[in-house]
Amino acid sequence: MKINRYVDISTLEREAKKDYIDRHSPFIHCGNSAKEGEKFTVKVKLGDEYVHPDDFDHYIAYVQLWNRETMLAQATFTPGTLGNKPGHVEVDFNIVPTKDLKLTATAYCTKHGLWHSNEKEVAVS
Repeated sequence: MKINRYVDISTLEREAKKDYIDRHSPFIHCGNSAKEGEKFTVKVKLGDEYVHPDDFDHYIAYVQLWNRETMLAQATFTPGTLGNKPGHVEVDFNIVPTKDLKLTATAYCTKHGLWHSNEKEVAVS
């Protein structure tokens, strides 16, 4: 299976390519440090500038949060989750870390496949 990754859309010339890449890419939003044994919130948001469709045949089916090779959590969606209107899928995952994290997120679009975020390192003390 092909895994798609975000590329810096400011380097692209065609608006359609920027739209395609941005709206499918998961972005991790969280602090750079966490406390061991305490709840830590990690937000995963699809798209930065562009919204994704929410149609019966074209929607985000799931978002996963990974620490290295271990899946920490998954949120699954059905068509219409965003009211059948284009939007940004956003998920808050609450985890309790015990050691430093190397987080990545994946998202699956029913029409355009699997998308992988950049890695986010979090120091745990």
